[in-house]
Amino acid sequence: MTSAPILHLHLVSDATGETNHQIARACLVQFDGVRAKEHVWSLVRTRSYLDKVIAGVEAHPGPVLFTLVDPELRRRLEDACRRLELPCIAVLDPILSALGAHLGVQSHGRPGRQHEMDAAYFRRIEAMDFTLAHDDGQLVHDLEEADIVVVGVSRTSKTPTSLYLANRGFKTANVPLVPGIDPPEELFRLDRPLVVGLTTDPTRLIQVRRNRVLMLKQREETDYVALEVVRKEVTDARRLFERQGWPVIDVTRRSIEETAAAVLQHLGNGNSDGDSDNG
Repeated sequence: MTSAPILHLHLVSDATGETNHQIARACLVQFDGVRAKEHVWSLVRTRSYLDKVIAGVEAHPGPVLFTLVDPELRRRLEDACRRLELPCIAVLDPILSALGAHLGVQSHGRPGRQHEMDAAYFRRIEAMDFTLAHDDGQLVHDLEEADIVVVGVSRTSKTPTSLYLANRGFKTANVPLVPGIDPPEELFRLDRPLVVGLTTDPTRLIQVRRNRVLMLKQREETDYVALEVVRKEVTDARRLFERQGWPVIDVTRRSIEETAAAVLQHLGNGNSDGDSDNG
């Protein structure tokens, strides 16, 4: 059986290219068996650099996704793709057109405007600093300053979820639940932050923990990966969440992005009454 051919995908942007990357990623996962090689062309703001991009597309023909606001650069890229008979997609145009029509105004044609160092940018930096300092139960004395506190047993994606939320501008602390050790008292005296409990399927959790143990080259057969012990650990955590009235999110089938989105739904709804989310 031969492997699938490689799809060369060119991501052309006058800014960082993160928008193109996220859109390409979201689309490619919908196609099974596709082997994509991304050619990232960022900060494309001059004609000479665009000529290099076009040469790269000629060398490795494939679809082009672009975010360029300069009319001349757009036209040159589109003309080149038309000559090469390749798809050339301005990924933001439909959204900008729809928003402009609804608002009755034109968008600003300024490259990288979404990355300007405005108040939101500094808020994200502050949130990231806070989250890193409050990872894995550190500095519990000032948990009240958090926007969100994530609680769960080991390997329920607390840290990556917290970092993702921090990148969205939310100060996020995470507190681990360790068998035989009482959670910090500060956790039960919080008024301001949203406290969210993360849970998962014990069998799946054991698989994740085994991979962690193997990666660290530790002895595998311990209570950390024993089925009955892990089941009790998850059950005890779930009971704690219910007693405290914290919303519960099952991360078994969720990506980090989906878990974070579920957390923000609870935050937006002001939901701290223990409604479970097991989707």
